Amino acid sequence: MCGRYASTRSPQDLVRLFDVAEWHPAETLAPNWNVAPTDEVYAVLERTPRAPGTDAPVRRELRRLRWGLVPSWARDPKIGSRLINARVETVHDKPAYRRAFARRRCLLPADGFYEWTPLKDPATGKTRKQPYFIHPADGQVLALAGLYEYWRDPGVENDDDPAAWLMTCTVITTEATDAAGRVHPRMPLALPPDHYEAWLDPRHDDTADLRALLTQPANGDLAARPVSPAVNNTRNNGPELLDEIVP
Repeated sequence: MCGRYASTRSPQDLVRLFDVAEWHPAETLAPNWNVAPTDEVYAVLERTPRAPGTDAPVRRELRRLRWGLVPSWARDPKIGSRLINARVETVHDKPAYRRAFARRRCLLPADGFYEWTPLKDPATGKTRKQPYFIHPADGQVLALAGLYEYWRDPGVENDDDPAAWLMTCTVITTEATDAAGRVHPRMPLALPPDHYEAWLDPRHDDTADLRALLTQPANGDLAARPVSPAVNNTRNNGPELLDEIVP
């Protein structure tokens, strides 16, 4: 699974890197070195403007979403805390994800992600989980493949009230490869730039074509380093969490 990642790029950088046409400064997020489920995160997505006719051009946006997908049919938004990941093997047909997979896909920018592996202390014989930070070897941004969804709050009367709608997202995961595979059997699936356009296009709904885009994560070019167990506590947040340590 993917339960923690780092996202510290400025919105201005993300707008440039992902050719975003629209973002709102009011949705600016602080850098986050310890993104956890239910946190608000940046997502790159494309939507068709509300306009008459079917030929309205799509618009690429940088939006602020909550991590943990809440399906439109959910009775309670608390379900989102259990839907932070969607397995690539079943994402196209699981009830919680299949509608979003067909119509509402996004990219979640990340510097890298954390995974844990058991480590035995030779002095005490006890086993603890050692965190690793897994990131592109060249330092580039990761574009994690994700889905997003709208949930209508029945407690808000007016559809035009921003409080009536909750936008949430999930990260698609796959079998781990390379450095990540030595740490944990699963990992988030990151897309290369030449797949962005097809993945984000809301008019692209061919399941087979979409699944074909979800191939080797980050082109297999990942590095991993052990980091401080301080990342285990979500209250800890700072660039020192990414510093390499000696386990």
